[in-house]
Amino acid sequence: MGRVWWVLLATMLAAPVSPALAERAGGTLHYVVPYGGDLLGLDSHKSTRIQDFLVHTSFNHSLYSWEPGVNKPKLELATKVDVSTDGKVWTFKLRDDVKFHHGRKMTTDDVIFSYNRIASPATKSPSARYVRIIKGAKDVEDGKAHSIAGLKKIDDHTVQITLENAADLAYSLFEAGTAILPKDEVEKRGDGFSSDPVGCGPFQFVKWVKGSEVTVKKFPGYFVPNRPFLDKIVFKIISESQARDNAFRAKEVDATVIEPVQYPVYKKDPAISKNMIEVAEMFTRAIGFNFDKDPFKKKEVRQAINYAIDRNLMIEKLLHGKAVPAVSWLPSTSTGFNPSAKPYSYDPAKAAELMKKAGYDNGFTADALSTGNASWGTVVFEAAMPMLKKINITLKIQQMEGATLVDRLQKGEFDMFSYSMGTGPDPYQALARWKSDMPRIANYMNYRNPAFDKVMEQAAAERNEVKKTALFQQADGILLEDAALMFFNYNKAVMVHQPWVHGLKPAAVDMVLQDYANIWVEGSSPRANEK
Repeated sequence: MGRVWWVLLATMLAAPVSPALAERAGGTLHYVVPYGGDLLGLDSHKSTRIQDFLVHTSFNHSLYSWEPGVNKPKLELATKVDVSTDGKVWTFKLRDDVKFHHGRKMTTDDVIFSYNRIASPATKSPSARYVRIIKGAKDVEDGKAHSIAGLKKIDDHTVQITLENAADLAYSLFEAGTAILPKDEVEKRGDGFSSDPVGCGPFQFVKWVKGSEVTVKKFPGYFVPNRPFLDKIVFKIISESQARDNAFRAKEVDATVIEPVQYPVYKKDPAISKNMIEVAEMFTRAIGFNFDKDPFKKKEVRQAINYAIDRNLMIEKLLHGKAVPAVSWLPSTSTGFNPSAKPYSYDPAKAAELMKKAGYDNGFTADALSTGNASWGTVVFEAAMPMLKKINITLKIQQMEGATLVDRLQKGEFDMFSYSMGTGPDPYQALARWKSDMPRIANYMNYRNPAFDKVMEQAAAERNEVKKTALFQQADGILLEDAALMFFNYNKAVMVHQPWVHGLKPAAVDMVLQDYANIWVEGSSPRANEK
């Protein structure tokens, strides 16, 4: 089945490892959790944020994992997969040496249980959209069935998955939210699983000091020989960028994703810049609207907001060039990106004209929700306020923790919000979150457009890759013309690490989702012998 997936990588400036420098076992890594404060929880099926997933992937595995060097998913928990000629039936031979951290081996029952749990309305999983391509998953999600019809147990280590339409299943089942969890432990622990998880990843959970750190330790029963290298990882929860900068310069942390304010400073520092990794990530930063509220039901109002905001100026002054202006929803790194798409220009006169046409020439006041994130948080609304004021829109900014923001979005308790949302690597999944049948836990805005839905249905059924890409571009164009969001920027992710850290990769799907099993530290690390 082959779809050619490509990723446009920016310059990688990481210092090369000397051939004489051998991989080393042992030590502790202090890795910063950079986005929006504390975690929502440790249950991958119930989480929605990359903030959580970067921790979860240390102790969980999905059926597939993301391979940064190749920039596509690879089989992780199976040795092989057979795909029927029509592309709908996928038969996986599961590994027979995968152990969960409580000692039991993974079986087909755990795979089937996990996907059924994700689809179940009781779980309220934002990742239900990834398993929805499996035949019968939507019936479970809608409460019409208790189990997914397209899942079949062949034997203890063979599972057959039948899809609604031909698709590349790998791009759905590598997501952290589709982790394979142990059926017995999830059922036994109930709600407690979110604070004391059990997985099958290279590290096992130790403790979570809320608001401070999450600690995981090496799992001796991991199925990959001689992995992981590290004895322990401490994920430091440091929400303020200046605090992260101070901790990194003091060598208290080993690696962190940096924000715009540090970017030009670090680039000019000869000692730090040689240990920087840059990549064009598949994330779109945008301002979203509540489509259930009158001002934003009007397309002209949404278009006016897009014309009223000078995104190029904001990227230059606010983000210090650490971003790319957004053309539409899909980023330039997506195979569904349309290079001929024309973005909204900065045109205050056009914006005022559209507000008058919509009947809002006198404007309105709107609540604007965000976090303190320096790339897509409160600062975006603060910079946009004087621009929007010119068309008589007044913002009442409310800053909150990331967990609170997500909760408000999923409940529909907002007017506008500023957020960073994943838009790759599968253009179908990136676009599908805005389909009318998506619940609010994924479709925050409650966006509804029959024309968009129709094109997405056509794309799901289309087997010809060229035609499928054209349909993705058409669907993306509908979002753009409809001004479904204020399309702000595509993220440029930059990670900085100490010179003794090795194994970090420029992961375009998200820089923070690293292959923890293959990260190692030199003996020069201050935590080289820490267990």
